Amino acid sequence: MQKILVLFAHPAIYKSRVNKKLAEAVRNIDCVTFHDLYETYPDFYIDVKAEQELLKQNDIIIFHHPLYWYSSPAIIKEWLDLVLEFGFAYGPGGTALADKKFFNVITAGGSKEAYTQDGMNKFSIRQFLITFEQTANLCGMQYLPPLVIHNAIQIDLNLELHQYLELYRNILISIRDNNLDFNALKNYEYLNDYYFNR
Repeated sequence: MQKILVLFAHPAIYKSRVNKKLAEAVRNIDCVTFHDLYETYPDFYIDVKAEQELLKQNDIIIFHHPLYWYSSPAIIKEWLDLVLEFGFAYGPGGTALADKKFFNVITAGGSKEAYTQDGMNKFSIRQFLITFEQTANLCGMQYLPPLVIHNAIQIDLNLELHQYLELYRNILISIRDNNLDFNALKNYEYLNDYYFNR
């Protein structure tokens, strides 16, 4: 079975309507290590060697976070800057992450239509996540489409959110058990779309 590392980042989890529930849904799945970065490093003093060991021990790396100003919460940038060292993640001898799979699980306040050329935000979610995709490329990882939950501010917590909780769990279990066609994923903008079209 594949081992999965979820790097979770939400600076105000006590205010969260959606991410808190998503985190609870996957926290205890077998072979999933759920790692809350703000809880572990409230002062931002990241233990680089410990984080690198976690990366080496897992096959699938996931950044789970809300979309903040078209990117991620600040601790993820700090984590990337410090943990993905030259000689470890890239450059001569930097092959620790080679062939691992990587993707984002994100919540966005706006609708999918808002993230189009004609929408309010002018660019797609995939375009806003291009730095993550290129980071994966540089490190020799396979970047997978993101799992995206739109309208997080208005989502129905009983019906619609329950469907996303099940989707998130099912995706992680499918990945863990090698039941996803990773080559087919390349044809989809979102991981959601692949799963609903199987």
